[in-house]
Amino acid sequence: MTSNNKELLDLVGRFGGLKVLVYGDFVLDEFLYGQIDRISREAPVFIVAHQSSDFRPGCAANAVANLAALGAEPIPCGVIGHDEAGEQLRSIFNFMGVDSTGLSRDAGVTTALKTRVIAGSPHSKKQQIVRIDRLQGASAGAQADRAVRARLQERLEFCDAVLISDYGIGGLTPETGRWLVDAAGEAGKPVLADSRYRLLDFAGVTAATPNEPEAEESSGIRIAGLNDLYNAGKELTERLGCEALVITRGGEGMSLFRKDKGVLDIPPFGDDEVVDVTGAGDTVIAAFALGIAAGGGFELAARLANVAGGLTVLKKGTSTVSPKEIAAALGKG
Repeated sequence: MTSNNKELLDLVGRFGGLKVLVYGDFVLDEFLYGQIDRISREAPVFIVAHQSSDFRPGCAANAVANLAALGAEPIPCGVIGHDEAGEQLRSIFNFMGVDSTGLSRDAGVTTALKTRVIAGSPHSKKQQIVRIDRLQGASAGAQADRAVRARLQERLEFCDAVLISDYGIGGLTPETGRWLVDAAGEAGKPVLADSRYRLLDFAGVTAATPNEPEAEESSGIRIAGLNDLYNAGKELTERLGCEALVITRGGEGMSLFRKDKGVLDIPPFGDDEVVDVTGAGDTVIAAFALGIAAGGGFELAARLANVAGGLTVLKKGTSTVSPKEIAAALGKG
């Protein structure tokens, strides 16, 4: 095992007991598995015989699950509906040992639900054939947003870091997001943001983890090569006023940008046998946030996030990685 890998293992060993406040879009992911029997006579579509269903936390909820799997104590705060999907999400958190009292249940909100149908013929590998998103009504109204902000205020004092997970669904409001960035800064808490459509709304964060398309959109720079990537990363770092920026690049690994330092390109971890990239960004920001909260610094935290992200894409569906899996992977070099 290399000395760098030993440093990463030592860093993971310091995750226990770290508290991370998570604000964002809390979604329930449903994976519906079935077998394709035949083509329908009614329309040119498959008839899928349902075999089983699996429910997992998605989006901000997946970041929470990853934090818990890594040994930390996530503190989810946000809005969900007073409905079956919301209850299912709370049950999953309770099963994980995660305190879900920070989730405000509002009758005027519908819990966001994404259903992925995974199917195949009897002699073929199952794959995702369609995704159904039920996101209408998931936006937080003024009353629900006030309730969430009060919960955030109560819990901010007791956390070691803050994670903002914005998927543009509406459970997170830009106003409360900006307030949280300022409040966390005043409290001396590192705050990290992952935003699909409006990263620049969270200027002042400690660090952010956009993927390449998000970095392109936010910076306004078309990324056609490394020079474009470096320019986009520098532009975003300056406009966000952040201390560090990680741009994830899929099969190319990730690039770390820091104030007054050059770019560090981190090659992908593991092989290229990607099974499913669903939720990989949540794994990356969870590991990165914990690495920073544990005092590892931006470079070590980014390298650890790269390992965690490389492991999670080897699994089907929305998934997490554990310290044991990371240790085993690092032990193999």
